[in-house]
Amino acid sequence: MDDTTDLHIDLRQMILAIETAVSLVGMNDTNHGKRVGYIASQLGHELGFSELDIQYAFDLGLLHDCGVSTEQMHSNLVNQFDWTDAQLHCDIGYKLLNSFAPLAKFATPIRYHHTPWQQLQQMEISPHDACMANLIFLSDRIDVMGASHYGKDILLARQDIRQSICQHAPHYFSPELVAAFVTIEQHEAFWIALENRHVTRYTWDMSNIASPQQLTLPQIKQLSLILSYIVDQKSPFTAQHSLLVADLAKFIAKCYGLFDEQCDKVEIAALLHDLGKLHTPDDILEKPGPLNSVERAIMNQHSYETYEILRHIKGLEDIARWAAFHHEGINGAGYPFHPNQRDFSIESRIIAVADVFQALVQDRPYRDGMPLEQVLQILDQDVTKGKLDGEIVQLLHRLANDCFSIAKGLVASDNNLRMHQLTA
Repeated sequence: MDDTTDLHIDLRQMILAIETAVSLVGMNDTNHGKRVGYIASQLGHELGFSELDIQYAFDLGLLHDCGVSTEQMHSNLVNQFDWTDAQLHCDIGYKLLNSFAPLAKFATPIRYHHTPWQQLQQMEISPHDACMANLIFLSDRIDVMGASHYGKDILLARQDIRQSICQHAPHYFSPELVAAFVTIEQHEAFWIALENRHVTRYTWDMSNIASPQQLTLPQIKQLSLILSYIVDQKSPFTAQHSLLVADLAKFIAKCYGLFDEQCDKVEIAALLHDLGKLHTPDDILEKPGPLNSVERAIMNQHSYETYEILRHIKGLEDIARWAAFHHEGINGAGYPFHPNQRDFSIESRIIAVADVFQALVQDRPYRDGMPLEQVLQILDQDVTKGKLDGEIVQLLHRLANDCFSIAKGLVASDNNLRMHQLTA
C-alpha cells in the first residue's frame, strides 16, 4: 500500500470485518451475525423486497449486535427469549453507528431490534425502520433457537422453532413477517444453508457485491475508533487501552519522522490491534493475577484473530500486519508469526513499543499502573533481550514525560474528543 491519499475501502468489506469481530464474543459460535443476515435476506426475498433492501437487510443482520462486547451479555441474549436488559446493546449499537455517516442508516433499526412489534407500532419511527428492526428481531430469535441444532437435527427441530415463533406473534413479531417465515421454513434448503460451511459461503458471495460506498482514510479512522471502543468495553481493566495506544503510537511515529499518512495508518492499526481480544474469555482478561500456561496460550491467540479479521479487507493489507505484529520481537520471539527483521516494519515496531508502554502505565486487575522510571527500565530490559526496537525506545526516553502523559490519558486528543462525542 503506497503512501498516497487515494486509499478507498469498500464499505461492505468493513461491515463484514465488524461482524467477524463482534461474533468472536460468541466464543464457540462465531457465525451468528452471518446467519441473522442470511435469514433476514431470505425473508426479504419472500416478501418481495427490492434487491437493494435485501442487501440492506443482510448488512443489518451482520451489524445488529455491534453493541455486544462481553461473554455475559452474549450469554444472556442467547439464553433468554426476552432478556430484561437486551436494550443495553441496542442503545450502544445505535450510538456507535449513528455517529458514523456511512452506517447511520442502520442505527435506528438496531436501536429497536429487540422491541416487540406492538410497541414499535406506537413509536414515531418510519415504517421502513420499524419493518427492518422487527425483521432482525425475528431473524435473531430464529437463529438463537436453531443454533444448537445446525449440522445435527435442525430438520427435526424446525417444527418446535416454528411453533415458538408463531406463539410469540403478533405481540413480538409482525404477522406479515411471521407468515413469510412459515412459508420459507418449509424448505429444507433454508435450514441446511444455516450450517457454518454454507452460511460462510453465502456471506462470501454477498461480499463480492461491491458497495456503492467507498470509505476514505478519515472515515476508516473514524470507524476504527468505533471498533476500538467495542474492544475496550470488553473489560473495565482495558478501557481506553486501544485509544491510548493509538494516541501514543501516532505521537511516536510523528516524532520518528514518518510521513503524515503513515502516521495516520499507524494510528488506525493501533486502534485495531486488539480486535482479536473479543475472542478471549472475560475471566482471562479480568483475572486478578498472572495467567497460567493454559490461559497464556489462549491469550496469545488474539493477535492472529486480529489479522484474520483485517486481512480480507482490500487496501488494508499493511495495516492488518502492523496491527497483528504488536506482540512480535526483534529477535524473532513473541507471537504469533515470528517475522524476520525485514518483514517487521518500523510501523509494527512503533506499535509494539506503544502497546507495552501503555499497558505498563495502565492499572490492571493484578497491579497498579507503574511509574515512569520503572516503565523505562522494563523497556530497556526488553531492548537488551532483543524484544523491542532500541532506536524507538531511545526516542521514547527523550520524549518520556510526553509519552507518559499521553499513555495515561492526561493529554486531550482528537480521539478522546471523538470518543466522548461517540458515547455521550
